[in-house]
Amino acid sequence: MPDFCDVALPVPLDMVFTYQVPAEAAPVVGGRVLVPFRLRRMTGIVVELHGRKPSVKTKSILRVLDVSPVLDQQLLRLGRWIADYYLAPIGEVFRTMLPLNAEFKRSIAYSIAKEGRLALHMAGVSGSSARSRRTPDEQAAEFRVLDYLAAQDPAAQDSAPDVASPVREETLRSATHASKLILTGMVRKKWIAREDVSNIQDATRKIKIALLKSAEGKLNRNQKQLVETLAASGGRVPVETLQSIDVPRSTLGTLVKRGLVEIIEETADFTISRNNPRPLRVAFDLNPAQQAALKRLREAVDAQKFAGMLLHGVTGSGKTAVYLAGMRSVLEAGRSAILLVPEIGLTPAVAADLHQTFGDEVAILHSALSDKERAQQWHRIKSGEARMVVGTRSAVFAPVSDLALVIVDEEHDSSYKQEETPRYHARDIAVVRAKMADAVVVLGSATPSLESYYNAKKNKYALVELPDRVEQRLLPEVEIIDMRQEFQETGQEQVISRKLAAEIKERFDRKEQVMVLLNRRGYSPVVLCRTCGETLQCQNCAIALTHHKREHKMVCHYCGYVAPVPKACVHCGSEYVYFLGTGSEKLEELLHGMFPQARIARLDRDTVRGQEDFERTLNALSEGELDCLVGTQMIAKGHDIHGVTLVGVVGADSALGLPDFRAAERTFQLLTQVAGRAGRGQSPGKVVLQTYFQDHYAVQYAARHDFAGFYEKELRFRSWMHYPPFSALANVLIRSDKLDQALQWSGTLGKWFEQNRHDGVRVLGPAAAPILRLKRDYRYHFVLKSPSREKLNATLRAMLAYAAAHKIPRTQVIADVDALWLM
Repeated sequence: MPDFCDVALPVPLDMVFTYQVPAEAAPVVGGRVLVPFRLRRMTGIVVELHGRKPSVKTKSILRVLDVSPVLDQQLLRLGRWIADYYLAPIGEVFRTMLPLNAEFKRSIAYSIAKEGRLALHMAGVSGSSARSRRTPDEQAAEFRVLDYLAAQDPAAQDSAPDVASPVREETLRSATHASKLILTGMVRKKWIAREDVSNIQDATRKIKIALLKSAEGKLNRNQKQLVETLAASGGRVPVETLQSIDVPRSTLGTLVKRGLVEIIEETADFTISRNNPRPLRVAFDLNPAQQAALKRLREAVDAQKFAGMLLHGVTGSGKTAVYLAGMRSVLEAGRSAILLVPEIGLTPAVAADLHQTFGDEVAILHSALSDKERAQQWHRIKSGEARMVVGTRSAVFAPVSDLALVIVDEEHDSSYKQEETPRYHARDIAVVRAKMADAVVVLGSATPSLESYYNAKKNKYALVELPDRVEQRLLPEVEIIDMRQEFQETGQEQVISRKLAAEIKERFDRKEQVMVLLNRRGYSPVVLCRTCGETLQCQNCAIALTHHKREHKMVCHYCGYVAPVPKACVHCGSEYVYFLGTGSEKLEELLHGMFPQARIARLDRDTVRGQEDFERTLNALSEGELDCLVGTQMIAKGHDIHGVTLVGVVGADSALGLPDFRAAERTFQLLTQVAGRAGRGQSPGKVVLQTYFQDHYAVQYAARHDFAGFYEKELRFRSWMHYPPFSALANVLIRSDKLDQALQWSGTLGKWFEQNRHDGVRVLGPAAAPILRLKRDYRYHFVLKSPSREKLNATLRAMLAYAAAHKIPRTQVIADVDALWLM
């Protein structure tokens, strides 16, 4: 075994760290090790074993966590590619690829030090000046801590070792009621020593089960109710279920003490999806266009060489049926496939389809799962128990063996781009991973991104079209309502136009269902003082707070800051405070007022607290238990509800006013996608599109379902301005919680860009970011464009090296390659 190993750690440093390998240890490349790092313990990935002795003294690894690699050679190679392309620290990349946080428990322990014993036994002589600045309560808490720690080592005297047995922080705080601030101050005074004792832990999800052992003996009413519940369920009920019964919790404990009930722990089952299964799509007869698409997909998979395919099908054209049939072919061949979906909300519906088709061969990965659930699913995939994987962007790293097919559904969706380090795009990672595995990648969408469609037109991908809906259903009719004219005719600002209100009433009378989209959360997005003209702003961001009426609070949708609803202006004290604009909460209230008999629900991030809320609402709509669903863009993507015959779009064109070159593309995609929710059953659908920009080409082409026309027009604008797909783009963001520091750092980098030639790279900036302050940080940015990705990457690397040399912290300079969000 080599004497040293290089370990990638999840820290914001572009390097690996060398550790000594103890004689008894046997680390493997791609496996995890527990190592000391500064004053902490961390898990890292071994990237190399070697015998090169470093010039500095090295620490030893503490523990080998894996006897076989958790990242195979292909995934290690993929991680290195991501680190290189997206300029991300390799350790942070590997942390993103491995959802195994549940297997590592961070824990801090404290022990009494020699100075602490002296302070305790000498009545505070040693630290009297320091303690005199503390309140009596704080002094009392300090001495409670010293007493407790000293009691853990009763033999300790002044001659004892410097440090006694450590006590875990949670135990110490529970026993002494000392705050973290108190403990930190005692560490500074060297009264106590702080130690990181983090280690691995069992990540198996457990559930407590109550077993009925006997029903004999005298029972009171509550005890009898629990015993009868257990008996009716075969003598076996989860403890959580029993605790939901309206009896005191102590009742179960009493039954356990009497030996009538036994509590055991078992491994918890995992429910793939609570969505009601839909008809088995792959059992349907595919139409000729679907059959042709499936034939090309199967031929590409059988060739066992890399191939890229863009599946462009209108909404309702049966792309999912092609995906499932293709994945079934892969499974029958004994190989693996990954299906990516953009939103967590789509995952249960797709997972239900896959589970119905493939049974227990399906695993699910997304961020709404608990850490233990993610680890459980990851191990199912790694062991080969599940070969069909569905999930959001992180599922692209699923450790499947013999990968044959990667499908990216709704490939245009911006949620595939991660907005924190590493800032990867899952669609592009899917393409690279498929290339490395000689697999097939399928990018599917009714509204492909301009970059993907351009690549298909340039023959980088095969372009496969599904031009018609299944079963010869028609695309919905789209009627545009000019809200400027509506205002002129009614004399007041309308949220719901007369035409949309009439169409909704007609659908309710016919017992049909309606969806209404307003892509803005909350009740009112702006609170304005009519006296001084000021708005109520977030304390941490340069953003107006949004009024949430039901929860009676003002909320920042960027950082989560919460403020009370003002009764008077916080700036001038005026009582003339007005709540302007409309969000999805207000729209729901308006519809309830207009149609009091209708069953109306809302779907946005305020009503969806967990995955079950989302599934419950969509199931209710599918089962016909709701007449109308109001929501943000969460309702626009992928949902297949056959009873919806009308879609109303309220204010979805507001994005056209944003300073973003992708604004028109995003608006076209959103309008087309939400329009596609109408008329997916036997009844024809209609879309009523309210807009203030009825002449804008994005609105006009969306109304005509004309993707090709929009593509050609938007492509001309992009070519004139040298934006993607005609150049690669990066956004360099400089941030600091101090304005002068952010200005200084951006000025330093600005001068470097000016003074150094960067052939083939155009630099715009520095300039204030459109949102100047976000989450307490002031933000300035540069936009870099280049027809050569290699030159752009080299320039960014040189810039980061220059920033590091001038002591600009790495975490304060964000290089976002292929940036989607420039705000």
